[in-house]
Amino acid sequence: MSILSQNADVEDDCLFEAYLDSVKNISVLLKAVNFKDHYTLNDEQVVFKVNISVLVECLNIFGGSATALKMCYQGYGFPLTLLLEEGGVITDCSIRTLEAEEILDFNFSAANVLNKIILRSECLKEVFAELDTSSDLIEILLSPDPPYFRITTAGTAGDTKIDIPKNSDMIETFQCTTLATSRYKLSHVKPSSKSLAVSQKVSIRTDDRGLLCFQYMIPADNHTCFIEYCCTPVADIDGEYDE
Repeated sequence: MSILSQNADVEDDCLFEAYLDSVKNISVLLKAVNFKDHYTLNDEQVVFKVNISVLVECLNIFGGSATALKMCYQGYGFPLTLLLEEGGVITDCSIRTLEAEEILDFNFSAANVLNKIILRSECLKEVFAELDTSSDLIEILLSPDPPYFRITTAGTAGDTKIDIPKNSDMIETFQCTTLATSRYKLSHVKPSSKSLAVSQKVSIRTDDRGLLCFQYMIPADNHTCFIEYCCTPVADIDGEYDE
């Protein structure tokens, strides 16, 4: 048992408190979701924002070793306090907190899912590498009929279309019930590829509103973690979403 666990009652006035025997898992996850300069920790009552780069740097003070972690947040205006222990040595970090913006609830319900595919992350990473980064939009087509799964970009070099058949070695699960084509900002979709480096598989789902959801499966010691990244479709000039 770590020294931090033995002294769990030292600070009993925290609104938020968490313990981990190994900080390695959360460090990997935070690196995978580093889409913006800040990361928001929240539940129904405790919401604050911190600089994710600073947080990851603090979590890796002891390198890749199995570091125990205690996080404590006392309330509005207080910093996020980290206590890290490795080999009997304890280091404390205090990270300035910011007021969190309103958190979006995409409410991606399984009942509204139209299409779903699961493929190996390495394969999708190769597909993303082929996309024309000069394109503003990325079009994703999912269909029970050919071409099944198509990704299209239109940039300065012309149109780029990547077709992946449902019986491809890249795809492990193919569950598509209807033809659905939606466009998204490439600048919104591209950051999700950061999770591909640490994940084994990725699930791609779309619902009846055109909402796109990437779910990444990330192995961590004796269990599996999941990261979800949602992206809304681009509206046309009439205010309707692309279908």
